Amino acid sequence: MQSAERFSFEALHLEGTFRITRKKLGDERGFLERMFCGRELAEHVGFGAIAQINRTMTRAVGVVRGMHYQNIPSVEAKIVTCLRGAILDVIVDIREGSPTFLQHVAVSLSSDDDSALYVPHGFAHGFQTLKPDTELLYLHDNYYDPEHERGLQPLDPALAIAWPLEISQMSERDRNHPAIKNDFEGIVP
Repeated sequence: MQSAERFSFEALHLEGTFRITRKKLGDERGFLERMFCGRELAEHVGFGAIAQINRTMTRAVGVVRGMHYQNIPSVEAKIVTCLRGAILDVIVDIREGSPTFLQHVAVSLSSDDDSALYVPHGFAHGFQTLKPDTELLYLHDNYYDPEHERGLQPLDPALAIAWPLEISQMSERDRNHPAIKNDFEGIVP
């Protein structure tokens, strides 16, 4: 007997990207919300195995973190959920030869909306906090590999990301990611 699906999947305009909404079961006592189901996520988006789970907390509003990715052979897909607060979550297509190369998707995620962003292989990821003390949960299908970690400059005009708030903070590392040059071919996911 197969159980009812506990997620709905909204395809976004970049191939392979999805907003995933969790379906709560609840009554006057509270609720149950499935955060992960390898079988269902593998069937719908191709993500089934978790290699690593990370949680972040960002104290201030307006903070930008990103645009991070891992290069071959350590490319990773991830599912990003906002546990507390709110963010504008942004992903950029950096798949070599993709018809949507360097285009981005921006999705608002909050602790109130029961949804997550699926970031497939071949995308850079970043976000801006919209509320204080924002916490995120990341499910990764590959391990962090500092040797293959890379980033794009979040303010690069070539990306044309419209951050909704004035940027209050950004790490020196993120600020110093290189701007995209004409020879940037992306990565093979």
